[in-house]
Amino acid sequence: MNNLYTSTRNNQVKISAKDAIRQGFSDDGGLYVFPNFDNVSINIEELKNKSYQDIAQLVLRQLLPDFSDEEINECVSAAYDSSFDTDEITPVTDVDNFHILELFHGPTSAFKDVGLQLLPQLMKHSIADKRVMILTATSGDTGKAALEGFKNSDKIAITVFYPHNGVSKVQQLQMASTDGNNTEVAAIEGNFDDAQSNVKKILNDASLKQELGNNISLSSANSINIGRLIPQIVYYFYSYKKLVENNQIHNGAKVNFSVPTGNFGDVLAGYLAKQLGLPVNKFIVASNENNVLTDFFNSGIYDRNRPFFKTVAPSMDIQISSNFERLLYYKSNGDTAYVKQLMDELEANGKYQVSDELLNSIQEDFYCGYSTDKEIKESIQDVYNEQGYLMDPHTAVGYKVMRDYQKIDDSCPTILLSTASPYKFVKVVAEAILDDNHDNDLQLMKDIQAKTGVDIPKNLANVWNLPILHKDVIKKDDMRDYVKSKVEADLYDKN
Repeated sequence: MNNLYTSTRNNQVKISAKDAIRQGFSDDGGLYVFPNFDNVSINIEELKNKSYQDIAQLVLRQLLPDFSDEEINECVSAAYDSSFDTDEITPVTDVDNFHILELFHGPTSAFKDVGLQLLPQLMKHSIADKRVMILTATSGDTGKAALEGFKNSDKIAITVFYPHNGVSKVQQLQMASTDGNNTEVAAIEGNFDDAQSNVKKILNDASLKQELGNNISLSSANSINIGRLIPQIVYYFYSYKKLVENNQIHNGAKVNFSVPTGNFGDVLAGYLAKQLGLPVNKFIVASNENNVLTDFFNSGIYDRNRPFFKTVAPSMDIQISSNFERLLYYKSNGDTAYVKQLMDELEANGKYQVSDELLNSIQEDFYCGYSTDKEIKESIQDVYNEQGYLMDPHTAVGYKVMRDYQKIDDSCPTILLSTASPYKFVKVVAEAILDDNHDNDLQLMKDIQAKTGVDIPKNLANVWNLPILHKDVIKKDDMRDYVKSKVEADLYDKN
């Protein structure tokens, strides 16, 4: 049985789960993948009456074989026992003829908390005697969730980059007000793809690694790190179990999942859940007007040579969906030479085209569509007016594309992943449901709460009163030097 991870671009790479988590990113530019699901599975019959933490332990034992049961139990308990505002961690709410999986009950009110409360715990057991600088590119939510997860960690520091003026006011305040003795934040003059591409280059920079020395390691908290991705598998099983317990489906019945998608990590976690045995009919991949994935699913051509749009769903303003590389690996039956060829073409030309056979295989599991800004606001308004349920704009993207798919096939129940609190994007939500709109975000929060009765999460209500601790704005070409300086400040000469 092969329990070692490999690279999407070189199947000769063999590495333990702990090393894959610590490194975050393969030296050849590829992403680490668990190569073979033939010998691992989750028996859905055994999920009955299990808590979220129980299911997390089951999933981690399958995919992190070099972690002991004691280490896994300790990590899961530290991540979930007290940091979420509900014991369910990711509760399921019934709305109309679909179900909403609420992923925003963690300390920063976004779905990234689910992975980023657990990743730091896994990292602690993976670094051995190394000191690690975590590098994170964020389109809004990952940054604060990662900062919150890693702050004040021993032997670990974290640097977050986000697009200047490219996140919501609340997201920006959340990051800029983060305390902790090991947290660094910088806005970059560019978009998320610029931030992510440069983080990948820094992680792959052999000369920088040499300059930092043998005892300093660079890693990532983005979903390119399998330690961030694997925890997200859990809520797919948990939501399925809830529908079975509520007698809404029978065990073994197939369901659909509609997933708002930018970097493709959230929906890829669902695909991995299916590989572990979850009965899924279709993954509904939902994009905003940066719809490079929608075009790919229709044509087999991935082409990022297109205008970049700033939309009302900013966390999805992405044109290079990193985790899609992992799907190409699995759907090509682990053909790493082919995946490397495609990624080289993307780097050189900004596009690639897959074979008809590969596209057909992807289309068997996935449907993809997109929502315009106008449709996002209409979805928020319609669901609130008709069902009394308040969605954030990213969840609204998933809602609209879910409705598009249901016109084609409504034979299976659908679970819509709700990725953030509506209060993280108050301007858009206010435009959709309030008659009187203005520019004061804090007052808009209060106005929305007064109208809907939906409580403002404490972390978002309090962020307005916190001191701003991070004010750096840098050029994207200066990110490497910035990282080096922060490593020297935060990790050198520290125990």
